[in-house]
Amino acid sequence: MIEIIPATDIIGGQCVRLTQGDYASRKTYYRDPLEAALRFEETGIRRLHMVDLDGAKASEPRNLAVLERVATKTTLEVQYGGGIKSRGALRSVFDAGASRAICGSIAVREPESFAEWLAKFGDGKLILGADIRDGAVAVQGWTEQSEMTAQELIARFAPQGLAQVICTDIARDGMLCGASAESRTARISTLVEPDGMQITIRSEGAKRPPEVLTFLIMPRSISSVALKSAITPSFSGRIVLMLGLVFSCIWRA
Repeated sequence: MIEIIPATDIIGGQCVRLTQGDYASRKTYYRDPLEAALRFEETGIRRLHMVDLDGAKASEPRNLAVLERVATKTTLEVQYGGGIKSRGALRSVFDAGASRAICGSIAVREPESFAEWLAKFGDGKLILGADIRDGAVAVQGWTEQSEMTAQELIARFAPQGLAQVICTDIARDGMLCGASAESRTARISTLVEPDGMQITIRSEGAKRPPEVLTFLIMPRSISSVALKSAITPSFSGRIVLMLGLVFSCIWRA
C-alpha cells in the first residue's frame, strides 16, 4: 500500500508554502500547525511530514516547540527535518517527539557523521533527504547546490543500511501545477533501489480531486507520497486528501 503523508513547512511557528524554495515567496496557511495536524488526524492520517525551514537556514532546529506540541497532542507519527547537523540536534528532535528524523545537508557534507548516526539510531529512525534541483542535490535549506546527484547520495549510504529516502523536485515545489506522474516518476524510478529501500516523494501533488488517480500509477519502488496540497484549508484540499487515502488503500491491495 502506498501511504499518503501530509507535508507541512514551518517558518516562525506557522505552516507556510514556498514557491521553488524561495523564502521571500512564502504564504501562510495555518498560524497554528496543531490545527492542521488535528485536521489530518481526523481524516485517518497516521504520519505527518514536518520541515523546519527556519532550522534549515540556521543549521539547527528552530521549531521544536511546534514539533513537541503536535507530538504530544495528537497520535501522529511525525517525521521532522531542517537543521539537523549535529548529534545534539538529532537528539533534541527525538526528545521533542519525532518518530523519524530527516537529514540532508549533513549526509552531503559530513557523510561519516550520517553513517555513524545510521549505525547508532538504526535505519527505522533516519530518513535521507535528497532534494533535487537541476539534477543535483540542494542543501542548506535549498539555498546552496551540491555537485552530487540523488543516485550518488543514495548509493553512498546503501551499504550502511540506509532504508528510507525522501526526494523533492524543487523546481515543482509550491507551483500548484498538479500531479505530473509521467515526469516525476520517471526521475524518481531511476534512483538506486536496493532491496528493501523505502522511497518517499515529497510532491506538490494533486491540486484537483481527479489528479489523485495519479498515485495509482506510481512505480512500486515508491512507498509513500508526502503531499503538500493537503495543507490547503479548502474543501478541494480535504477531498484530495480523502481520495488519496482511499486510493492508497486500493493500490497494491
